Amino acid sequence: MTNDSTHAATAEVTAIDTQARVPLTLLLAAGLIWLVISGVLGVITSIQLHTPGFLADCSFLTAGRAQAMRETSFLYGWIANTGLAVVLWVLGRLGGSPLRALNWTVAGTIFWNLGLAVGLVGIGLGDMTSFASFQLPRYVGVLMLFAYAAIALPGVLAWSGRRSHGLFASHWYGVAALFLFPWLFSAAQLVLLWSPMRGTLQAVAGGWYTQSLWSLWLAPLALTGAYYIVPKVAGRLMPSYDFAPLGFWTLIFIGGWTGGRHLVGGPVPAWIPTMAVVACTMMLFHYILVGLNLRIASQAGGTAIKFIRFGLVAYVLTGTLDALTSFRVIAVETQFTFMATALEQLGVYAGISMMLFGALYYMLPRLTGRPWASAALTTGHRVLVSFGVVLLVATLAVAGWTQGSDLLDSKLALGEIFNRLRVPLMVGTAAQIALVAANLLLVVNFFRSACVCCATSTPSETPFRQPSALEAHAS
Repeated sequence: MTNDSTHAATAEVTAIDTQARVPLTLLLAAGLIWLVISGVLGVITSIQLHTPGFLADCSFLTAGRAQAMRETSFLYGWIANTGLAVVLWVLGRLGGSPLRALNWTVAGTIFWNLGLAVGLVGIGLGDMTSFASFQLPRYVGVLMLFAYAAIALPGVLAWSGRRSHGLFASHWYGVAALFLFPWLFSAAQLVLLWSPMRGTLQAVAGGWYTQSLWSLWLAPLALTGAYYIVPKVAGRLMPSYDFAPLGFWTLIFIGGWTGGRHLVGGPVPAWIPTMAVVACTMMLFHYILVGLNLRIASQAGGTAIKFIRFGLVAYVLTGTLDALTSFRVIAVETQFTFMATALEQLGVYAGISMMLFGALYYMLPRLTGRPWASAALTTGHRVLVSFGVVLLVATLAVAGWTQGSDLLDSKLALGEIFNRLRVPLMVGTAAQIALVAANLLLVVNFFRSACVCCATSTPSETPFRQPSALEAHAS
């Protein structure tokens, strides 16, 4: 057993955890189901890249639709459900009292995932938009906004009714994630679907939403857990913590201005991508501060910290590479190639998802008061998912760099370029299969652990201890 998240004897279990057990476990279970679904769709789309005839006769799973369903189920299924569970749990613990209005969270979880399922069916039937990270049909948007508000309500109440007037970094990121997504999602619905902008303004708005979703929602969801868990496991206050507010506000105020980097070389005014290049460079300040604040993760051990440490390295690396590839001299070779896909997977899978995996491994024993059912499955998942994500990002980067160089060579035909990409893309398919296998190990381990808890309402031992002084508690 690991020494932080898989052994009940060291788990901090409070009334805050036990009272929120069912709603948060429901969110986590929904997220894991969508993770497996998106993984299977990822394998299908990966095969279609090097074997275009695969499932070509199945209109529901053509390349464009399958890719849209994969991305949507990953972002709004896996990351949304799991990230919201982490935020609610952290805000509850920092608030110092059990979460209130959790029935709203249960109802919101049901309707959020119902709306997502209906949206995926709509995408499969061809009723989808053309905007990256925003392919859901517009008729599910209103339902998902109300469902999101219901899920987030206990977190807002925990923040507004907290016992201590002091705020931690996890507070900032968690509350920002809860409040900013409804604004992003509703604004994008308005200007892209309900009252759409004209011409190139649609591309500008689409790029703004895609980048803002990363900077103002996905990153805060993951950093909420990282800023809470790392100092608790390390048993130390964060170094350079006085600079943490600067990193947070840099992300909030500058992150949304980087969307124009997707439009380098596009039919838009030159100042839009230029401003995005400047914003990407300024965002390096945020990534540096996150690395300085959370560098104590390298001094702690355990399953949760290993995942979070991997995710933090990938997160900082993503920000650095985003800044480098936004410059026109580099973008001319990387824009519209598999290099962009590699950076996306580096950010959302190697960065955000790995931090959420760490938070999940830390949370569940504290929600249930019991260890993870299998230490072998835990280790197997960590090793296999780390191998799979590194292999996937590396092969996509090789394919993207090769593709970018070849497209600039007028002597090469498209058929020749495709043949040169076939081998790395096939290796990428193997990486996708490894990720599905890894996540199936996690799903089996999760449901075994959760079902044992449901079968017996009280723990078989008394693992409780007082929470660390690094957080408020209800006692």
